[in-house]
Amino acid sequence: MHTRATSVKVEMTSSEHNPKSESDIRVFVRRKRSRKPQDMTENIVKVEPQDHKLNSLPDIEEFAYKKPNINLPQRKLKPIFNNNSKTEVKPPSNWVKVLEGIREMRSLEDAPVDSMGCEKAGNSLPPKERRFAVLISSLLSSQTKDNVTHGAIQRLLDNNLLKPEMIDNADESTIKDLIYPVGFYTRKAANMKKIAKISLLNYDGDIPDTLEALLSLPGIGPKMAHLVMNIAWNNVQGICVDTHVHRICNRLGWVSQTKTPEETREALQMWLPKEEWVPINPLLVGFGQTICTPLRPSCSLCSVNGLCPSAFREATPKKTSRTKTKRSES
Repeated sequence: MHTRATSVKVEMTSSEHNPKSESDIRVFVRRKRSRKPQDMTENIVKVEPQDHKLNSLPDIEEFAYKKPNINLPQRKLKPIFNNNSKTEVKPPSNWVKVLEGIREMRSLEDAPVDSMGCEKAGNSLPPKERRFAVLISSLLSSQTKDNVTHGAIQRLLDNNLLKPEMIDNADESTIKDLIYPVGFYTRKAANMKKIAKISLLNYDGDIPDTLEALLSLPGIGPKMAHLVMNIAWNNVQGICVDTHVHRICNRLGWVSQTKTPEETREALQMWLPKEEWVPINPLLVGFGQTICTPLRPSCSLCSVNGLCPSAFREATPKKTSRTKTKRSES
C-alpha cells in the first residue's frame, strides 16, 4: 500500500509541478501539423509568377515566326548552305516536275504579290532610298495582305514620309493614320520611328547590310531580313519563307512537317539548289494566293495534284442540292 501511495503521489506531484506540460505538448503538435499546409501555400505563391511569364504575349513577328534569340549560342544566326553541308539530304521525289508545274500555273503573274509585293516598293527611287523603302515595306507586311501594305507604302510616298529623316521628324500619330489599316499599325508606327533613328545615327540614312544587323532592328524577323538582303543588297543568304511558303512546302511534302517558317527555311535550304532560293518565294506566295490557298485550296484547278500528297484533303467540298438530300432521307 505504501508503495502504491508513493507512486500516486509522484504522478500527482509531477502533474502539479508541471501543469503546462500537457498543453505545451499539444501546442507543439499543432504547430508541427500546421507547417505542411503553410509550406504548400508558400510554394504555390512562388510558382504563380513563373507561370504568368510563360503566358506573356509574343512579338508581332512571333505570331508567324519564332524570332531567334541572339543571346543563345545554340541559336546562331547563320544560314544553312546545302553546298557546305557535310550531310547529304535527299531531295523529295518529283520536286522538279512539281516546280515546273507551279511555274506554268504562275505564268500569268496575276497574284497580288506580282504587282504589290515588298520587292516592288520604291522602284522609282534612288538605290539608297529604295533600300529603306523595301525595309519599311517588309516591316508593314507582317500579318498584312499585299494590297494593304502596298496602299500604306503609296500613302507614305505621297506624303514624303518614306525617308528616314522625314519619319524621324514626323509625329507618330501621323504615321499611324497613313499606314492604317495594316496589322498592328500602332506598334509598327513606333518601330518605324525607331528604325529611322537607328538608320540616321548608325548608317548615315541607309539600312544595315548584314543579316545579324537587320535582325537587331525592332519588328524585323527572319523572313523580312532575308527578303531585304535579297532585294536591297542582292546578297542571298537564305530563303525568304513566309506563311504561304511554309504551308505549301508542308503540303507538298518538301519538308517533314515543320512547325514554323524558320524550321521550313532551314529544311528547304538543305536540298533546294541555291539558284532557286530567290525565285521560290514569289513563286509559292502567288501560288498560295490564287490556288493553294490557306482554307479550302482549289486542288481541282491545280495541275500537279497528282504529285501532291495533300491533294483534295482540304479542298472545297462538293455542294449537294437540298432536293437530293431530302429524297435520300425519305
